[in-house]
Amino acid sequence: MKLPYEWLEEIISLSIERIVVVNHEGIIVYIDSGYCEFLGMSYEEAIGRPAQDVIMNTRMHIVAKTGKKELEDLQPINGSVMIANRYPIVINGELVGALGTVMFPDPDNLRHFKNKMNNLMEELNFYKNKAISELKSKYTFEDLVGKSPLFAAAKRMGEKVAGSDSSILITGESGTGKELFAHAIHHSSMRSHFPFVPVNCASIPESLFESEFFGYDEGAFTGAVKGGKEGFFKVADKGTIFLDEIGEMPLSMQSKLLRALQEKEIQPVGGQKAIPVDVRIIAATNRDLIQMVEDGSFRQDLYYRLNVINIELPPLRKRKEDIELIAKSLLHKLERKFYRNGTAISPEAIEKLAAHKWPGNVRELENVLERAINVVDGSEIQVSHLPLYIVDQEVKRGDQDSNDSNDHKSSAAVVELLKDTIEKAEKKAILHALHVTNGNKLEAAKLLGIGKTKFYDKCKVFGI
Repeated sequence: MKLPYEWLEEIISLSIERIVVVNHEGIIVYIDSGYCEFLGMSYEEAIGRPAQDVIMNTRMHIVAKTGKKELEDLQPINGSVMIANRYPIVINGELVGALGTVMFPDPDNLRHFKNKMNNLMEELNFYKNKAISELKSKYTFEDLVGKSPLFAAAKRMGEKVAGSDSSILITGESGTGKELFAHAIHHSSMRSHFPFVPVNCASIPESLFESEFFGYDEGAFTGAVKGGKEGFFKVADKGTIFLDEIGEMPLSMQSKLLRALQEKEIQPVGGQKAIPVDVRIIAATNRDLIQMVEDGSFRQDLYYRLNVINIELPPLRKRKEDIELIAKSLLHKLERKFYRNGTAISPEAIEKLAAHKWPGNVRELENVLERAINVVDGSEIQVSHLPLYIVDQEVKRGDQDSNDSNDHKSSAAVVELLKDTIEKAEKKAILHALHVTNGNKLEAAKLLGIGKTKFYDKCKVFGI
């Protein structure tokens, strides 16, 4: 079924573009009513005349002769600046004429378009500036709270080497603040005005590692973004890349990372030439890389390339004297999040916090305080606002001491099978790790020092 001619006429008149058609000689053979109205003449007056006699500054007769299209050309007509597109019309291989379209048939619409474009440009600049600010370091050494000897030594080392361009490997348990240290080092370095690009190596699928790190050229693979994509190294040029969880990087990618560090250049996926880059590497891990080197799961040459300077962050249980300072600093941060002011923490609550072993370190402490600030009624966090596993810890140790002093009385107690005892301990440890990480199984597995597959298997066995 063909559209009736009247329908086509109406469809053209409803379009925001005005249309004119000329033959091979540049004579107008069709022009829509809206275009005629804008030109101040009738259809009958325009039809059959050369386009240049009817439309100011037109090039329709030229396109009808050359067969070359002209797109997005600015064309002044009757006091307005139009955006004109001109297309050759080819029928059965023969150039028979040209089609022209123009937008903004009056100055009011042009002003509307300009205003719309200005708004879009403002929005684009906003997100551009936001993206740039996201690549800046967010923490300084002043944000790293603690006076304990081990922590103070690590902080002094960070401040001392910040001005260097040498690679740094930050080691320590999960939740000790390795990323904060990396931010602070970048902030104090000569590269602070250039990007800081944090990368979690554990979160990138192995198949995407190369394209994420080094980028790719247009058409490198099915689904590639038009124009290609810059990788982490190109984005961080002249700045710093923070490779968190470096121990999770696949062996296949370790060799490519090593080459980029040695040659100081990258080659995008699908690219034909290498691109020079200037980046500083700060890596971090909670794993024993030396053991991984011995096991063959981490390249020895990459380890030495990354471990030029080593900063080891102590766990929270080895810096108990810092707990009160850290707790007050975290509360100040949480107050902004929950729109509170003047929240304090009681000495009794501090005692309970200091007695805990903190397997999740500062991250666990922040989770505990966030829970407390959610349930506190007044302006002071009391012992009652802390999680039960922290409140009851001393009682349990007291009960254990009492049991130990009554060894003779308990000698006849029923002894469980070692297998059952181990399973109970594992289940308790998993539940505790999940509590510390707010149910995040991947983080819980890392806290326990086991792989995620093994962790999920144990959860299934224990019905967790």
